[in-house]
Amino acid sequence: MTSALGPTFIDPEWLISTFGLVGILLIVFAESGLLFGFFLPGDSLLFTGGLLIAGGTYLHQPLWLMCLLVSIAAIAGDQVGYLFGRRFGPALFRRPNSRLFKQENLTRAQEFFAKYGARSIVLARFVPIVRTFTPIVAGASHMYYRTFLLYNVLGGTLWGCGVTVLGYFLGQIAFVKSNIELILIGIVLVSVIPIGIELLRSRRKRRRVS
Repeated sequence: MTSALGPTFIDPEWLISTFGLVGILLIVFAESGLLFGFFLPGDSLLFTGGLLIAGGTYLHQPLWLMCLLVSIAAIAGDQVGYLFGRRFGPALFRRPNSRLFKQENLTRAQEFFAKYGARSIVLARFVPIVRTFTPIVAGASHMYYRTFLLYNVLGGTLWGCGVTVLGYFLGQIAFVKSNIELILIGIVLVSVIPIGIELLRSRRKRRRVS
């Protein structure tokens, strides 16, 4: 079964209606630092969560509690990713490709980290796929832990609260309420723009070298 956003199991509204707040927290945690979490719908999930809280559908927790718990889950996920990268980083870069792991995703995060340094921990929060692998790369690069922790807390809070609050306030607009799926598709498209730009830049560099 599929929707305009893809298979049902990654459709934000289906996930929330089925698993509730606990499901949101587990997905945010997994997408923030576990290797297999890169395909999960983090941005659209939080935005939909804000929408549904505004409409009193499926989620009946206060907005502040949702933001607090999501931020904690995001920060904890990055912590696990950092520790995983610190422990298994070198071996990870030699790992062969599989259905759930692609070296190009790790390389993309590595380039992102090299370009933006410590700021990448915050910026990567708003870039799908890169969001999952950046804390792993930070750990593998032995980034100073206190620096990582500071940027992790900042990035996790900005992303977790920002996207959820945006969904909450836009969810009170009639047009948004009646076009939720269209809005979510737009969010997905906007969120992948940075990846598209980086891919184009990489191709141009390769052409110049060749």
